[in-house]
Amino acid sequence: MIGEIDYGNLMHDAMRGLIRSVMERVAQDGLPGEHHFFITVDTGHPDMQMADWLRDRYPEEITLVVQHWFENLVVDPNGFAITLNFGNAPEPLYIPFDSISTFVDPSVEFGLRFELQQDDEDDDAEFGDDDDGEAPMLEDAERVEKSADVVSLDQFRK
Repeated sequence: MIGEIDYGNLMHDAMRGLIRSVMERVAQDGLPGEHHFFITVDTGHPDMQMADWLRDRYPEEITLVVQHWFENLVVDPNGFAITLNFGNAPEPLYIPFDSISTFVDPSVEFGLRFELQQDDEDDDAEFGDDDDGEAPMLEDAERVEKSADVVSLDQFRK
């Protein structure tokens, strides 16, 4: 066997597969019950498609809300297309799965957080060993930092 098993990327692929399955179900059946999503994406991702005015306003990342009104949700193996409302203006978007940094469904206190790779030098910091020599573990939504762009599940707990 050549090299090492890249558990970090394998886990990210599996979690993105979960998001793909959820979005496929929503595309087919709509959002069930009180489910809704906060999805934070890297707007600089090369395959991210969005209006220029949105990219100018959110040059690094944007948190999208998929809840009451959305249309044209189409999922493919690499991402999904969706039309969302921005200030009463419907805008089509294409979201690559590997541009997603957080995916949260506060109705059931579920959340995923991804460490997006910036460049090859950051790989060791994201997937390398911690100081104790063990591989880092992905934590649950408690790890999601509170800020204007990232949602913490604590604020949605009943």
